[in-house]
Amino acid sequence: MTQTFVTKEASSRSLQPHDLTHQVMVGNVALGAGAPVSVQSMLNVPADDVSANLSQIDALAQAGCEIVRMAIPCRSCLDAFEQVCARSPLPVVADIHFDAQSAIEAAQRGAAKLRINPGNIGGLEATDAVLAAAKAARIPIRIGVNAGSLDDEIAARADLTLPEKLVASAEQYVRYCQSQGFDDLVVSAKAHDVMTTVETYRLLGDRLPEVPLHIGVTEAGTAFQGTIKSAAGLGILLAEGRGDTMRISLTDDPVQEVRACWTLLGALDIRRRNPELISCPTCGRCQVNLIDLAKTVESRIAELDKPLKVAVMGCVVNGPGEAADADIGVACGAGSGVIFSHGEIVRKVDEDAIVDALMEEIGKL
Repeated sequence: MTQTFVTKEASSRSLQPHDLTHQVMVGNVALGAGAPVSVQSMLNVPADDVSANLSQIDALAQAGCEIVRMAIPCRSCLDAFEQVCARSPLPVVADIHFDAQSAIEAAQRGAAKLRINPGNIGGLEATDAVLAAAKAARIPIRIGVNAGSLDDEIAARADLTLPEKLVASAEQYVRYCQSQGFDDLVVSAKAHDVMTTVETYRLLGDRLPEVPLHIGVTEAGTAFQGTIKSAAGLGILLAEGRGDTMRISLTDDPVQEVRACWTLLGALDIRRRNPELISCPTCGRCQVNLIDLAKTVESRIAELDKPLKVAVMGCVVNGPGEAADADIGVACGAGSGVIFSHGEIVRKVDEDAIVDALMEEIGKL
């Protein structure tokens, strides 16, 4: 599949925090040092089912996912993990909790990165063998701190706010890894509360400016709530130039996470992959079923990998004029629609032919 991406170039703007981080490679995907913000998701099928995981990876890749994470809940799943890594078109990150030995073996079996949680991996010393395994495999480690799994000692400190506790935990582990000669690090520190997450990442960026950040709002919820919470929090961070890679975590099909990431990146004019739908909210002037029409167009363009702006407007007031910057669009009237491109009328069609005509014109671009 050919993917078309549009990315803001660092040369066209002042340097942002993510331009100043060191670069880490996850397979063939670069994080940090001004590399494009990459899109991640996580597999949610049984960890011992190789075919199901590979099938989900293929669907995620088609949607534009660039890095995928796979949980390893027990050592018996490592055989399946190894097979998935060997056959995956995307770099696979091993997600490890509670068992340092699983992290060591995952590094030996093809992981493109390890994700460990300092709050439950067994303490600083337990990390030594994990660092050695990652160094031998020449792969990075993401230190992933969550509000619900902080180190007990840090969690008990009454003198720190939650963002400060999260940052303290992350920084402690980063500095320890660096003291052991391991610098190939990425950091995340997530909470389900939006502003806690924002403040945490701001502090992280200030305290660890050299370390690439994986940003996300954890446990954000189902598709509607989760997308809004993630867009609110990650939108702030991305607009500030914070974040080298991202996941929008949803209680839903992981493909929806990827689509949400790209939609957010496109809305912020950071990266574009898929078409952006421009559609008016309708009013009493509208003489077509614009809501259904817009939803149908949105569904039809969802799989396209062209970074176009597609307008679906309900009347002449919101027609070619207000959507003049759209690559292609339609302004609807009574029983008909006018197809336009960059404000210029292309053709007029009957209402029942609008979608097909619009898609036909998109195919010409």
